[in-house]
Amino acid sequence: MSLSANILIFTSYAHILYALYVGVKTMKAFDALAPKKPTNLSINSDLLSKARKLNINLSATLENELARQLQIKQREQWLQDNAKAIQAYNDFVENEGVFSDGIRSF
Repeated sequence: MSLSANILIFTSYAHILYALYVGVKTMKAFDALAPKKPTNLSINSDLLSKARKLNINLSATLENELARQLQIKQREQWLQDNAKAIQAYNDFVENEGVFSDGIRSF
């Protein structure tokens, strides 16, 4: 395969990976406008008591942390789903370098 064909494949991988990654980062993890649903939870009684004394909004706190955990898990899943493409990209860069190797001054 010619160098120009390799560069085309390399840049294609880079653009696809970037687009997918940005899509995951900007993708809404859940519908923030969905209706609330009452839920029963078991919480450490001391923790609950202290949180209530400090007027911590339990629902908002739980929603915020669940949203954070959801984003973490979605990112992990994206990395797992795209591991082969990421490795192929890294292998290509290691073997062929990047397209700007002969151009850049840093």
